[in-house]
Amino acid sequence: MSFNAPPQIAVEAIRSGVSKAAAPPVKALVGGFLAGAYIAFGGLLAIVVSSGLDPKTWGGLTTLFTGLVFSLGLILVVVGGADLLTGNMATIPLAVLDRKVTVVRMLLNWFWVTIGNLAGALFVAYVLADKTGVIKKGADGTAGASWTRLGAITMGKAVTETHTEQFLRAVGCNWLVCLAVWLAFAATSVSGKILAIIFPITAFVALGFDHVVANMFFLPLAVFENAGSVTTANTVENLIFAFLGNAVGAGVFVAGAYYYLYAKDRPEADKV
Repeated sequence: MSFNAPPQIAVEAIRSGVSKAAAPPVKALVGGFLAGAYIAFGGLLAIVVSSGLDPKTWGGLTTLFTGLVFSLGLILVVVGGADLLTGNMATIPLAVLDRKVTVVRMLLNWFWVTIGNLAGALFVAYVLADKTGVIKKGADGTAGASWTRLGAITMGKAVTETHTEQFLRAVGCNWLVCLAVWLAFAATSVSGKILAIIFPITAFVALGFDHVVANMFFLPLAVFENAGSVTTANTVENLIFAFLGNAVGAGVFVAGAYYYLYAKDRPEADKV
């Protein structure tokens, strides 16, 4: 079975970063919208699948199942092709470190992709989760299983976590997410890419880490549904600290570390 070794992964990741940074704003917005929607699909599926699983009975399996099905989001992004901010936080900095992309170009890409991701996540949250009734209280006004599960997920992210915890959980999250992307570059088949993605994504969700694009779906949906006591202010604060932590996790522990190990002193013939 063939696969790309780490030095070749570095070359492919840098090439991807150069391509993404060169995309015009409209393409970044459209690709970002799709990625935000795909992550939201994974989040919506995770809520529905894990709802009704009493933690007293299921224990850690509840979060394990949540993470397993949430992997759908990144699978759609990587295999289907879309622009996810958290992945771009690793690939474009690799291209910056390799002097193929400027910092300004990187920040512009992050700006447009963030807007696209937010639009896609909000679309799924409002149109396909709220307005369709997939997530709602029962007809008699009592809490439905999916509504209760949404409240449990979002209260932890937006209300009970401190800002320091949000930041540190976001660092851990995007370290794992970008490892999933890195491992997907290693695979040369669709099945290999899917397998490479599932375990790191399942891990970050099961550990309760914070992903800024996932939270663009979960937290606004909680506000739309009045699930828990999540407010718009809570949502904005969480997204700020999740964004910063995700950037550090990707930039330091994936882009920085792997550039130093496998790309910094590579032969001239292997350069992009």
